[in-house]
Amino acid sequence: VYLLFQGLRQISQRTISTASRRQFENRVHEKQKLFQEDNGIPVHLKGGLRDALLYRLTMGLTVFGTAYVVYELLVASMPKKQK
Repeated sequence: VYLLFQGLRQISQRTISTASRRQFENRVHEKQKLFQEDNGIPVHLKGGLRDALLYRLTMGLTVFGTAYVVYELLVASMPKKQK
């Protein structure tokens, strides 16, 4: 039991110590310049191709979902034929 505890403690210390070594470059200033630039592009599309694809996917799903709901409402509003 002691060896198991000792091993778990070493793993947790190793994980914590390696996570603290990672450094990320601060790119906030670059992003602020990009998003504040007055170039006629809506802010939700200024991120580039990924934003454009996500926007189109969202709009497509919204249109499809709306059409499906209208279809289901029409089907539900029609009386079923009696045999």
